[in-house]
Formats: sequence, structure tokens, C-alpha cells
Amino acid sequence: MNNTRKFETGDFFGGLASMLVALPSAIAFGLIIYSPMGAEGSAKGVISGILGAAILGIIAPIFGGTPRLITAPCAPAAAVLSVFGAEILSKGIITPEMLPLYISLVALGAGLLQIIAGVAKGGAFIKFIPYPVVAGYLSGVGILIILGQIPKVMGMQNVKTLSAFISNINSMQWESILIALVTMITMILAPKFTNKFPAPIFALGAGMGTYFSLSFFHPEFLKLENNPYIIGQISVSLPDVGRNIINNAGAVPDLKLETLNFLIVPMITLGVLLSIDTLKTCVVLDVLTGNRHNSNKELFGQGLGNVATAVCGGVAGAGTMGATLVNVFSGGKTKYSGLINGVLALLVLLFFSPIIAWVPYAALAGVLLIIGFRMIDQKSFKLMKHKSTIFDFLVILAVVISAVSLSLIAAAGVGIAFAIALFMREQVRFPVIRHKLLGNQTSSRKTRTPSEQKILSEKGKLVIAMELQGQLFFGTTDQLYKEIEPFLETCKYFILDMKRVLSIDFTAANMLAQIRKKIAERNGMLLFSSIPQTIPTGKNVVQYLDNLGFSTNDKELKFFPEMSDALEWTEDRLLRESKTEINDKPLLLEEFEFFLNASPKAMEKLYSKVQEVSLSRTEKVFSQGDRGGEIYFIRKGLIRIVVEANGKSLHRATFGKGAFFGDMSFLDREPRSADAVVAEDAELYMLRREDFDKLTLKYPEVAGVFYEKLSYQLSNRIRINVMEITNLEE
Repeated sequence: MNNTRKFETGDFFGGLASMLVALPSAIAFGLIIYSPMGAEGSAKGVISGILGAAILGIIAPIFGGTPRLITAPCAPAAAVLSVFGAEILSKGIITPEMLPLYISLVALGAGLLQIIAGVAKGGAFIKFIPYPVVAGYLSGVGILIILGQIPKVMGMQNVKTLSAFISNINSMQWESILIALVTMITMILAPKFTNKFPAPIFALGAGMGTYFSLSFFHPEFLKLENNPYIIGQISVSLPDVGRNIINNAGAVPDLKLETLNFLIVPMITLGVLLSIDTLKTCVVLDVLTGNRHNSNKELFGQGLGNVATAVCGGVAGAGTMGATLVNVFSGGKTKYSGLINGVLALLVLLFFSPIIAWVPYAALAGVLLIIGFRMIDQKSFKLMKHKSTIFDFLVILAVVISAVSLSLIAAAGVGIAFAIALFMREQVRFPVIRHKLLGNQTSSRKTRTPSEQKILSEKGKLVIAMELQGQLFFGTTDQLYKEIEPFLETCKYFILDMKRVLSIDFTAANMLAQIRKKIAERNGMLLFSSIPQTIPTGKNVVQYLDNLGFSTNDKELKFFPEMSDALEWTEDRLLRESKTEINDKPLLLEEFEFFLNASPKAMEKLYSKVQEVSLSRTEKVFSQGDRGGEIYFIRKGLIRIVVEANGKSLHRATFGKGAFFGDMSFLDREPRSADAVVAEDAELYMLRREDFDKLTLKYPEVAGVFYEKLSYQLSNRIRINVMEITNLEE
């Protein structure tokens, strides 16, 4: 069943319950944002808050991609916009009359950024902001909300600074403190008794009840006009909303171009915070409902909602956690629940404003104090207990201090700086070398004779093979050099496998050039293997290295498709250096190490059964699935064993002069498990199983010699494989 299309009864109750949760907070957030305008800002703030809840609630569900999500004005928007408004007014950048326009412009810019992010499929990138940065920022926002509401709790409506708060401490009103305390206690305790009705509504009801109870002692509390304790009379109608839009539009010609640069950072900060808040709620919603949200579509819908509410003068917002959870647990199933939430908020704005007029400032401040406290990440303090997480705690603390002591804009800058620092820390910690083995600890896929293996075991310490991984950039170059430096004096051949490299920058390439120079000074060679044509960043690594002087024509530099190819080349090189004479003639049967010390009689009998086979390059000796029981001995040339899987040819082994292959099918007479392809013109001896069986019936001693040699060499191969696996695990 598709829950995004069909309206269900639960959607109405979910929308109603979520509206009751979102609306008190929206009103409070509107009052925070427009508080720098003084008494004149109260009505403006209430209207903007409810208008934001209505428009966001209607637009975002229609164009968003997450059923059940409730979009409404939120704390990050209130904090960013209120700090922005206070700063530009205190610095004399604009007049109070221009503040609504500038607030709307910041919200408009944030919404446009969200639309661009959604269209450009940037939803995933928002999630990459480190949690300590987000936690620090939101905790800072929570503390700022608390600090901003404490004067209102004490009845000091127009106090904006700490010095003003201290100088006016004697003017605090015990009535406001009592109203706020009752509101906060109710908001904390209400969920313990019932979850069927939103705690903020209970809390505001308790606050209003306390206010009217106090009217027995203060009859003036029952007057609506010029009452500093309550929001006061507000007049709202659809024409009023239209005039709001016209007034903002009429103020546009008074904009000063030199003031527009003050909008950029708040726009970006608000856009990112609203996106994070929304996507964080979406992730939680996915867990609860078992659905998966569409991040990019949701950002697009949120952006449209914020653009629309900005044009109408409403408060910007995001997908909010509290109202969304209430919607889910109250029966909301589809996007219609969010739409109903917005429509009901609009009806409240148009028809129930007389009730809102009696809401005490202290009650709203009490609600906001609890919201602010809950925004502070309590889990952050646990990070101090462990050395491994102390840096994360310091990041959170630095962002919080910047938000509280400087500004949210400064905190955004600090957060970005620490995000980079956190990324750098993790990248530098991540080992740039995945495996590091000497030539006598690993081998190529080319099978060697026992005598060759003995030479490679002795000379293999001249080869070092390193498998690189991750990011090769300025932060990891020193780590790379330190890993290679100890081998510069003892090794001659350096293999750097780049199969798992994700990125490489100029600093890393320059370090590789320095390493190459030091290797060349010691008559060594640098070998690259598995260089990717492209990496996730889109860079062509082969071309990039070539442009920086890593040419295939360089005598001290070689490139190979795979690590095994590079190892095979170094093994061949070491074997040539160890032999005084190279014999290119095809081997005779008795010259194979396989038949070393075999009796002349046994060799004579075997000669009567083997056949000579000559094959050219690219020809197949046999194919995967072929029936056959032949074993082959290579007199000359190279044979590659290849397996076809998923449309690709996977190189599994290489056999050279003096080696044998096809032994498994010879022993168990099962179909071939791979292709045997001629890599260099080859001359082979072929022995059929049926011929061998006939021979051994007459001459059992031949079978004894043959199987003894075969078991010895097969066990030797297994021993080498076990050694390599052990070295890799270590």
C-alpha cells in the first residue's frame, strides 16, 4: 500500500495534534526574532510565527518527499534570525522598520539554497557535516535561547544585554517568574501522565491559568490594551497577509547595496542548519516507519516552503522532530497529515487570534527555556571520559563558546574549520599502506620450480611490495615516506600498488617523485601497479602522473596492470641476476626438476607415453569445462591460467619453463576449472591419464616415482600459499 497517496482518518488527528505542538513554539520563535523591534515587534512576531507554520505546513508536504513529516518554524531558524536582526540593528546598519525585509531576505536565500541543493542532488552532502560540529552548533543555539528568555521569565521584556540585566535585576516581577515556573513544570511533567495531548498546549494552558489566577490580586491583568505581561491584541486576516507582502515589497527600493554582504553568511548558515534539522528528522522517521525518505526531493520541498513563507513574511522552518513524532503516534500516515497541520495553523491565525492575545510572555518564555535546554546535547559530556573522544568534546565546546560569546555566524566559521580538522584527523589516522610484504613473503601468480623458489627465498628481501589505500594528499605524504624510508638501504625494487587509492594530489605526487629519485640514486627501480584510470574524484591518475614526469620511457620506472605482474617481473629479474647462463633451448623430460633423481628405466617408460605439443601465443591448451585427464610439462614458453567470471577474465596463475599444470584434472578426472592460454610460444610434453594408467599396470614403480614427485611439488605450492596468507594476516 502506498501511504503517500491515500488519505486516512488518522491523518486528521495526526495533523491536529502536530499543529497543537508546533504552533506554540512557532509563536515563541516569531517573538524571539522580532524582539529587537520592541513592543511593535510582538504582533509582528506572533503573525510571522503562525504564518510560517501555516505556509510551511501546506507547501512542504505537497512538494517534499517524506510522508508524515511536519514542517514548522524551528529553534535554529529563531536563533540565527534573531541574532542576525539584533546585530544589524545594534550596529546601525538598518533602521527597525527595515528589519522584516532583511529577515525575509535571509529566509528567502536559505530557501533558494535548499532548492539548489535538492535539484543538484546535494542531499547526501548535508549529512557529511560531522556530528560534533552539529551538536556544538545546536547546543550553542539552545544556550542562546535560554539566555534570551531568562529576562522575559523575570518580567524584563526589553532587556537585551548582560549589563542591562544586572542593572535591572531589582525590577524583576515575581508574577512573571511564577507563570514561567508553572509553565515549565507542567511541560516537564505532562508527558508522564498522558501522551495523547501535546505538552506545550498543557504548559501554555497552565501558564494562562496562573496568569488569570493572579488577576484576583492584579485586576489590571484583565485589560488587553497596554498590558506588558501578555502578547496583546493582534488583528489578522487574509488582506493583512497581503499588506504584509506589499509592505516588504515596498521597502525593497530602500535596500542599500553595501548592506547585502551582511546577508550572505546568515543565508548559508540558515540553509545548512534547516537542511540538517530536516534530514535528521527524516532519518528518525525512517526508523520508526520502515520507509526511506528522498533527501533531494525533501530539500526541494523545504526550499519551496521557506521561499513562500519568506515572501509572505513568515518565519523560516524545517522538518521538526517533536511535531513529527506526535503526528506519527497520533495516527498520521501520509503527507496529508502535514497538509492538515498547515491548514489548521492558518485557521488559527485567521479565527482564533483573540485567544492568542491572552498568552503571557512568561509562559512562552518558559516553553522556550525547556526547548533550549533539550537542544543542549547532554551526551557530549560523556566524551570527556575517554582520550579517544576528548577532541570531539573540545570541538563541541569550541563551537558552543563561539556561538555564545561571539555570534552564530562566528560559530558557523569555527564549525567549518573544525569539520575540516576532523576530516584531516581521520584521514591522517587512516593508514595509507594496507599491506607491506618483502619479496620472500609473497609471490606472483607465476609458479616456480623448487630451485627457483630457493633463489627467490634468498633474494626476495631485495623486493618490497606495498599496497597503498585511501587518500594520498598533503596530510598523508609524510606517513607514506616514513613507511618507505627504512627499506631504501636494503631493497632494490619497490612496488607500489594503487588499486585502492581514492585520490591523489600534487603534494603526494611530488613526494612520490622524491621517493623515486632516492631509489634511483641507489640503482633501484620504482614499479607502479594497478593504477586506476579514474578515481572517485574523476581524475585520470595515469595521465596525471605522466604530466608530472612519471613517464613509461623512464629506465628506473615501470608500470604494470596488477601487483602480480610487477612481482613476476621482479622475480624474473632476480632469477636472471642469479644465473650465470640462460638456456633458451626446450627442456628434455629428464631435465625437469619434477623428474630429478628418477631412474633411467622409469624415464624411458615415460618417454614412450608423452607427446610433444607446440602452441603459438594466444592459443588455448584447454578451456574451462573441457573433459580431459592430461597433465602438461612446459619445455619452453609461458602458460596463463584464466577463469571467466561475470564477463571478465581473471588471471589465476602463470606457469613457465620447467613447471607443470593440468594436474588437478589429471588426478580427479573432473572437467577443467579454468582456461589455459599460451602467453608466449610454448612447447609442451603432454601425458594422458589413460596412457599413464596402462603404463603403471606393467611398471608400478613408475607410478610410485611419479606420484611421489607430484605430491611433493603440490605440497610445496600449498606451503607457499599458506605462508603468503599468514603474512597478509599479520
